[in-house]
This record gives sequence, C-alpha cells and structure tokens, in this order.
Amino acid sequence: MFRNQYDTDVTTWSPAGRLFQVEYAMEAVKQGSAAIGIRSKTHVVLASVNKANSELSSHQKKIFKVDDHIGIAIAGLTADGRVLSRYLRSECINHSFTYESPLPVGRLVVQLADKAQVCTQRSWKRPYGVGLLVAGLDESGAHLYYNCPSGNYFEYQAFAIGSRSQAAKTYLECKFETFMSSSKEDLIRDVLFAIKETLQGDKLTSSICTVSVVGVGEPFHIMDQKTIQELIESFEIKEGEAADHGVVPDRTPEAAPMDI
Repeated sequence: MFRNQYDTDVTTWSPAGRLFQVEYAMEAVKQGSAAIGIRSKTHVVLASVNKANSELSSHQKKIFKVDDHIGIAIAGLTADGRVLSRYLRSECINHSFTYESPLPVGRLVVQLADKAQVCTQRSWKRPYGVGLLVAGLDESGAHLYYNCPSGNYFEYQAFAIGSRSQAAKTYLECKFETFMSSSKEDLIRDVLFAIKETLQGDKLTSSICTVSVVGVGEPFHIMDQKTIQELIESFEIKEGEAADHGVVPDRTPEAAPMDI
C-alpha cells in the first residue's frame, strides 16, 4: 500500500468509495501477532502469539481481562488495545454499579463498535489500529465477537486475526462443526493447534503463546505457562502415537477465505 491524494484525511472519500486511512488501520491488524478465539456452548478460549521485538526484551501483553465474564485478545497496535481495554472495563464497572448485574457481551461489543466508528468520521481523529476478539459469557450463552477498526463487528464460532492467521483459519474451518459440543480441554487443544499453524514450522512452547478461558462456573482467567506446556507435550505425544499407528490427522481442507 502507498500514499495517494485521498489518504491524507480519514474523512476523505476516494472516487472508488474507499476510506484509505480506515483500510490502513485494518492493515495494521494484519501485521500484528496472531490471536485466535474458539467457542462452544459453555466455554470460550482465546490464545495469542507472544512476539518480542528482540531477544533482550519481553513480549507485549495481548490478552486482557475486562470483567469476570469477559476478556479480549488483540492484534495490531498494542497501545490502542490497552486504551480500549480500559474503556471496556469502565463500561462493565458502570453497568454493574448502576444495575447490579453483569453487562451483556453483545451490548458491550456494540458500544465498542460505536466508539471505533466515531474515529472514522472525525477529521481530527484517527481509527484505532487494533482488532479485538471479545470472548464472554452471559445469560444467552457463550459468545465470541470480532471488532474491526472500521466499526464493524461480527460474531463467530471461531476466528483468527493477525499475521499468518489464514493458516489458522484454514484449520478452524476444518474443525468448526465440532466446536459447539466440544469440552474445554478439546477447545484448548484446537486453539493450540491453530496457534501452531501460524508459526510456520517453529516449535510451539508455552513461552511463545498465551491461553485464556472463560466458561460456565469459570471466571475469565489466563492459564499459567506450566499448565500450557504440559498440555502441549501431552498433545504431541498423542499426535506421535497416532502417526505411529498410521493415523494422520486431517488438516487439509479446501481453503475458504474468511478475511473481512
């Protein structure tokens, strides 16, 4: 992508009906480290890739707790993600204080989308350069939403955003029909396999991924690295045993693009 005479202002339309600065913000999401979400009837699992700028630095936090029943995973500009996570926490606290009940996930997502949309309609603002996967549980069940910098939002059974996310989407498209009836352990296994697809040959370890869970009777929490590493090792052992018996997992479905 390159500069042109229609991208100096977020409110300037191109003759083709495009807002280039909004598209640039969506491109920033694609450049960020991958984040993946999967939901069943009772649980939602979020995972992100921990990518450090150098061997001497720590990674940026990509998964944030919003409330006991809601959490987010981000891809894109981390600073924008932190600002939006604070906004989401504030909205949840205000609703809980006023109505003495948890804020429904869908309502919070709409408020977030409205906030993002305002930035596409004001010349003195810029779009948020971050995409959010919002996982939550309310009276209507488990939910997984994707909030786009353009102000659009979509509910998904499973979704992946960030760099090299298409490989994860291809894997999820093969497995999504089983997700609704999956247990929490199965969801964690699938999200780890999806993360592995985005690494393009790099070894999956607990140090390069973060996994969080929210579900019925289980508040949103980030799993500790020791537990994740044990799960990764157990899944690799099962995969190896299946290969020894000549059983090869089917992970090559027809690719169906899910990009927005």
